[in-house]
Amino acid sequence: QVQLVESGGDSVQAGGSLRLSCTASVYMTNKYCVAWFRQAPGKEREGVAIISRIGTTYYTDSVKGRFTASRDTAKNTVYLQLNSLKLEDTAMYYCAAKRRACSGMDFADFDFWGQGTQVTVSI
Repeated sequence: QVQLVESGGDSVQAGGSLRLSCTASVYMTNKYCVAWFRQAPGKEREGVAIISRIGTTYYTDSVKGRFTASRDTAKNTVYLQLNSLKLEDTAMYYCAAKRRACSGMDFADFDFWGQGTQVTVSI
């Protein structure tokens, strides 16, 4: 069983930045596809970014150029850098993982989830 723990969420003004962290209980490099999802109140959970098992990153269109996913293999940690935050980025952000190749950002396809970290963007 993989445990994921997110941190780094906060309240920030529009245009600001945050860095979210997701630390795993197991060594994940080359074995796990890891993704960041978010869910705003009343909305469906949406995929934001993916880091493949070989470290390739993919982003949903709404965050391209503003968000950056990365990983520190020595710390079993995946990061999501959020820059130029907008009001519509307000959501609970979740880290998720699966022990197989990445194949899109369908939340139903991921086996392990963190508890989430709240990002609130205000004017």
